[in-house]
Amino acid sequence: MTQATVVNQDAQRPGQLAPAEGAEQTGQADQNEGIQCLTFSVANERFAVDILDIREIIEVGMMTSVPLAPDFVRGVVNLRGNVLPVIDLAVRLGRERQDIGKRTCIVVVEIRVAREDLSLGILVDEVNEILEIDPEHLQPPPKVGGRMRTDFIRAMGRVEDIFIVLLNMNHVLNRGDMEQLQELASFAEGSGLGPADE
Repeated sequence: MTQATVVNQDAQRPGQLAPAEGAEQTGQADQNEGIQCLTFSVANERFAVDILDIREIIEVGMMTSVPLAPDFVRGVVNLRGNVLPVIDLAVRLGRERQDIGKRTCIVVVEIRVAREDLSLGILVDEVNEILEIDPEHLQPPPKVGGRMRTDFIRAMGRVEDIFIVLLNMNHVLNRGDMEQLQELASFAEGSGLGPADE
């Protein structure tokens, strides 16, 4: 059986992915079903997010810096009249902050916090493709060790000889983080802050 099937080679084009509707992350891979996910690169490593959590992919435009924001917050952007917080996924995962390049983009995800769907952008170095990983090639997250918190990991997916970390976005940012991001976005919206330094 094929380990991974390329579903859409145009994943990096904005607006090509349907929004999540009522989907919740459980933090554990379903061992009876495959997972369709968007893969991307961050700090020379490959990660993935379930496509049900993704609203769209946008280019990196003007970002507004927010004073006193956590170090993993890169800034906020205006998305069709709404202020969208953007987190630097590399920093959040314990890697070094990456420079913005030609292939850098923002993946807009939707996560559930206290029964409410909240949107935020995650800054990634490059979007790769959409893959469907068969259940036999999914493994539960490691219990200990590694370079990142295990509760950030939903599953490990094997594609040929490469392991891809499938992130659990509901754990990458918790309720406290999201409440703080909402406050920062509201502050930025009412303060007319200048563009962030890149």
